[in-house]
Amino acid sequence: MKFRIYIAFAVMVLSLFCGRAMGQNDPLFTQYWAMPTLINPAATGDTDFLRIRGGARLQWIGIANAPKSFVATGDMPFKVFNKRIGAGVTMSQESLGLFSNLLISAQGSYKLKLFGGQLGIGVQVGYFNTKFKGSDVYIPDQDDFHQGNDPAIPTQDLTGNSVDIGLGVTYTHKWFWAGLSGAHLTAPKVNMSIEGSESTETQEYESELPRVLYFDGGSNIPLQNTLFELQPSLLIATDFSNFSADLTMRATYNKFITFGLGYRWNDALSLMIGAEYKNFFLGYAYDYPLSAISKASSGSHELVAGYRLKIDLSGKNKNKHRSIRIM
Repeated sequence: MKFRIYIAFAVMVLSLFCGRAMGQNDPLFTQYWAMPTLINPAATGDTDFLRIRGGARLQWIGIANAPKSFVATGDMPFKVFNKRIGAGVTMSQESLGLFSNLLISAQGSYKLKLFGGQLGIGVQVGYFNTKFKGSDVYIPDQDDFHQGNDPAIPTQDLTGNSVDIGLGVTYTHKWFWAGLSGAHLTAPKVNMSIEGSESTETQEYESELPRVLYFDGGSNIPLQNTLFELQPSLLIATDFSNFSADLTMRATYNKFITFGLGYRWNDALSLMIGAEYKNFFLGYAYDYPLSAISKASSGSHELVAGYRLKIDLSGKNKNKHRSIRIM
């Protein structure tokens, strides 16, 4: 049990310092292109569909208490005074060692035509909750290197809440798409405390969400005289201390089945496969670690599933907008 607690702390530290855990609560999926609103609120309402997506990611299989992420997104377009608007919600839950983070956000975007494409400007407001399972902490106190009653390390369960704000812009053209967004723009602080008693003082703890900047973009390239389409894409994330970059190349056959390869800078090599049939989507990705983590883990697994329902904005549906992220 003590060994598992040590591993939990190791995983927690690794997660906080690697690019896969930007801002401590932002699970970055290998199939990021399948859930665009997860990182950019301006992507809401980009299609003429009510779009629902959910995903699960099990990271570093084989390591105890390794990160686990679960996300859900939903968005749709509608019109206000003949103007196109997007609305959506996102939910992400991630466990990292002894930490557990939950973020639930409401999103909105405004669309306008520009240079033959569509520009989206979006905002999101969210509720963030973090928990620390201090009751599972074990601190040895019979050696020269540890203090069993170190007040800096809580031994009781803690929880705290905060309000989170993000902004984003996207531009979608028939040949390409690109987006820029900022999460946790106010760098919200989460305060947690352990109430004192007559003989002890109240212990205060604080956690801060650093600002995170995302850039994503891609294209759809039909291959002449074939039923194949190439779909290169890129995701860059930074909190101005850590950096993560995902480069992906997918090939879609007959708008049905997709195969892909991905590379995450100094982190992992990815294989992915997906299929879209009528209004249903299902995708799977496997990440093989390129770092020393491969000595302890067989890799990471990820599953994304979704459904879409056609939305008619005008009765005649004159203004069609089709996302080239997923064709």
